[in-house]
Amino acid sequence: MVVKQLRNSSNAEKAHVVQTDNSDNVLDVRDLQTVFETQDGTVHAVNNISFSLKSGELLGVVGESGSGKSVSMMSLLKLLPMPPAKILSGEVIFEGHDLLQASEDELRSLRGGDIGFIFQDPMTSLNPVFTVGFQLMEPLRIHMGMNKKQAQIRAVELLELVGIPSAGDRLKDFPHQFSGGMRQRVMIAIALACDPKVLIADEPTTALDVTVQAQIIELVKGLREKLGMAIVWITHDLGVVAGIADRVAVMYGGQIVEYADVDRLYEDPRHPYTRALLKTLPADEGLRMERLVSIPGQAPNLKGPLIACPFAPRCEDVHERCWSANPPLFEVGSGQKSACWLEADEKAGAA
Repeated sequence: MVVKQLRNSSNAEKAHVVQTDNSDNVLDVRDLQTVFETQDGTVHAVNNISFSLKSGELLGVVGESGSGKSVSMMSLLKLLPMPPAKILSGEVIFEGHDLLQASEDELRSLRGGDIGFIFQDPMTSLNPVFTVGFQLMEPLRIHMGMNKKQAQIRAVELLELVGIPSAGDRLKDFPHQFSGGMRQRVMIAIALACDPKVLIADEPTTALDVTVQAQIIELVKGLREKLGMAIVWITHDLGVVAGIADRVAVMYGGQIVEYADVDRLYEDPRHPYTRALLKTLPADEGLRMERLVSIPGQAPNLKGPLIACPFAPRCEDVHERCWSANPPLFEVGSGQKSACWLEADEKAGAA
């Protein structure tokens, strides 16, 4: 299988302190719920998601467009416009502090500092009227207290780190003078500027050609090994996640429907949506498929709380209970969880 090939290949007062016994976790997200208030009603974009992230670990967050991947991760640092967005509940524990209770000044010191964020589109994320050097040096001066000369030296080092040739000469260039792949490398350099403990990468290879995608993926893998940071990699591409992730969270309808170690997820997917996604991946080279596999139906309408299983209208294994209640995440062994009533039925049958 292609999947198997990829697998082998400021001192302000702190926010509310939360006691946790998960000392190995650099980030703990618990029951996060985010909505958007619109003229047409309340959109329940993120529905009680929970996950943890260990130091040096890479968590892949996958799902089709509209599943809540980006909104979930932007909620962690309150990067969404409020209103219309509103975080109803949850905790985001970073170094013993709940970020959802933090002030704007506290969050500003974290964004681009201890927590880096790579956005989807480097052309719109980079300011077109400022040079790349200025945009690289700004976080170094704000978060690291460097003077202009120190920041300039570090900026050159960062551009070299992400593989941009003639880095010293490129500091005076503007974003439009870089190719798409090079702009994405600049975005990665900015995100890495202050040696973050957590890096959130929101579909960093979107809109890049296949060759450049591979280069960016290899770059991030190398930087992770070199710097030891924890990474959340958001993508719709299960094939990419297979080659880089330690654990995977599969999202659908604004919630996590499956959560597992990467090898276990691909070898024994338990949720019907995960199995359907895996079927959409290309087969081995040399095997001809008569027709590409796709998932019939459409993503759920999230205007209103989820009462039934969000995947029920598209699920091949749907039964009566799926239409009356939204299943929680059930433990299915070896750290794997699945939000499917079939798991409850199997446990009841085995009891």
